[in-house]
Amino acid sequence: MSASHLTAKTAEKLALSDAERIEYIRKPRWIGYPRVQSILDKLEDLLEHPKQPRMPNMLIVGDTNNGKTMLIEHFHQRHLAYEREDKSGVVVPVLSIQAPPGPDERGLYNTILSRLFERSRSSESTDQKRDRVVAILKRVDLGMIVIDEIHHLLAGPTLKQRNFLNVLKYLGNELRVPIVGVGTADAARAVQTDPQLANRFQPEVLPHWELNADFARLLASFESLLPLKQPSGLADQGMASRILAMTGGTIGEMSMLLNEAAIYAIRKKTEMIDADALAKCDYSSPSERKSKAARL
Repeated sequence: MSASHLTAKTAEKLALSDAERIEYIRKPRWIGYPRVQSILDKLEDLLEHPKQPRMPNMLIVGDTNNGKTMLIEHFHQRHLAYEREDKSGVVVPVLSIQAPPGPDERGLYNTILSRLFERSRSSESTDQKRDRVVAILKRVDLGMIVIDEIHHLLAGPTLKQRNFLNVLKYLGNELRVPIVGVGTADAARAVQTDPQLANRFQPEVLPHWELNADFARLLASFESLLPLKQPSGLADQGMASRILAMTGGTIGEMSMLLNEAAIYAIRKKTEMIDADALAKCDYSSPSERKSKAARL
């Protein structure tokens, strides 16, 4: 049996049982493509940027389920915390946190402390908490702060947004590290309300996919990583058009659809993703999910 449509590692998975292949398909996988590689390169440049009073920042912007969190997780895995050679403590090159659900300064500090396995003290004032956070982050020689879902922090009244933007500005200036925000277009609009921050947060957009050569290459990558015994021809124009229409062009939705279609193909013994698998697998498009929710 030829497995030329698969990577060598994926081809090895064909020896697994059906249940094991399905379990493998459901695991997270990284798929690189030119736009995310460009952003990863810029993140590496930011991490190496010489410390200065006003560090450059980045705002990674994209719709929900379009690969933002996977991108920063991939970057974070390259720069995990490690112990100093002299055993005098740990170094944290990249601190990656998820934003608390609202523009709450204490909530942000508590999230940072929790991520660093430090206790949150309810008796501390906000000023004391901020000073402790700054002291700890200096001690671990922090290189960068990444805040996912940053649009949560910038929700609410304009005054609260402005206060929180000032908190970010303070942390960046005091620690002299770049801050990378990750969020939706709401975050980009909020940052634009502060001219100083707008100049320092370089937006990097993850756009929706379109029917072009890059999209065909992405689908070919997906196909090479799904352990099916027969080629599916996902990059063929007819299949590509159908996949794009069903998913709305976000990579997260594409991953969900193709995973479910691959599992359907294994269970039905067809071993390939075709139009029937796309139509009958256990996948609901974003619009279908909204319609179902509206009927509740």
